[in-house]
Amino acid sequence: MKTRAITGFFFVLVMLASVLSGAYAFSIFFIVLAILSLIEFYRLIDKEGVKPDRLGGTLFGIVLFIIVALLDLNFVTPSALLYSVPLLAFIYIRELYQKNERPFYNIALTFLGVIYAVIPFLFFFRLGFLGGHYEYHLPMSFLFMLWANDTGAYLVGMKFGKTKLFERHSPKKTWEGFIGGVALSVGVSLILHHYYANLARWEWCVIAGIISVFGTWGDLTESMLKRSFQVKDSGSLLPGHGGLLDRFDGLLLAAPLVYCFLKLVA
Repeated sequence: MKTRAITGFFFVLVMLASVLSGAYAFSIFFIVLAILSLIEFYRLIDKEGVKPDRLGGTLFGIVLFIIVALLDLNFVTPSALLYSVPLLAFIYIRELYQKNERPFYNIALTFLGVIYAVIPFLFFFRLGFLGGHYEYHLPMSFLFMLWANDTGAYLVGMKFGKTKLFERHSPKKTWEGFIGGVALSVGVSLILHHYYANLARWEWCVIAGIISVFGTWGDLTESMLKRSFQVKDSGSLLPGHGGLLDRFDGLLLAAPLVYCFLKLVA
């Protein structure tokens, strides 16, 4: 717990510093974070008989994220996204020259890595540019509500948890912990509304609800992934926490839904 607390404290400081330091620091940090998460995913699933195209998938993820970042920073036009298309063909063509028994299985897992580990970070990244220029309050608020959900679920689950939430994939999760996480996340959203009134109170509460519900499903999905490949942690980059996918499992499902809500409704 001591190692976990120390790692968590410094990681939170680094995360907040990247969000608060402006558009360029925010962009660079999350490009690196997304690509490290993708590499971690490929390492996790790289078992006997499963060989994702690490080079092709990583190049595709890097180019896609950089183009989106440059687009939001007003350095390129939307047509620049077309530069990522040849890399799709590159992944198929590379597999032609590999001596693997299940080539399309490898291709599918290569693309799954980008979908699972890069695109959610793209949605989170774009929260900072919803107003047409970089504003830190939405990504920062998202992180606060996500951390509040994790903290509330952990504390209430430890103290009062009895009813299993989804024992098949996560034996320790309980309904009591889930409710505690939702309650604390919504409470934080009400505090955020007091400081950032650009969204209505109900909109902040909906965002907190999305983060709590889909963040929990994201956690369960990552547990399912690890069980499928029989590993305890997705990596070892964060002592006491495991890997980046362990730390950001809630964000992976919640960020795209929060972005869609804000873009389509709010």
